[in-house]
Amino acid sequence: QLQLVESGGGLVQPGGSLTLSCAAAEFTLYNYAIAWFRQAPGKEREGLACISSSNDITHYTDSMKARLAISRDNNKRVDLKMNSLKPEDTAVYYCAAVASHKGSCRGPPDTSGYDYWGQGTQVTVSA
Repeated sequence: QLQLVESGGGLVQPGGSLTLSCAAAEFTLYNYAIAWFRQAPGKEREGLACISSSNDITHYTDSMKARLAISRDNNKRVDLKMNSLKPEDTAVYYCAAVASHKGSCRGPPDTSGYDYWGQGTQVTVSA
């Protein structure tokens, strides 16, 4: 069972940047497509970005693509860099994974396409 652990959340001022990391607790992320989602209080979980298991395909949600960058580091970690943060970016951020034989990063991520989820990391954007 793949266990995902997110890190890097915290308090950041408006206009600032933050890099979130997703790692596997015991295994590598080899052969998994990875995605990042977020969920603000009272709202549905929203897909932000994904990266293919082969590391050659990325997709972003249109509303944030100019402010996001997803990257994979030697199959040990997938990072999501966020720039120009706004108070409305305040949410719990989750990473998720799907094995390459079951799914892939074909477009902006949808929750139904991913089987494994981390516990989330809180990001608060406030002055």
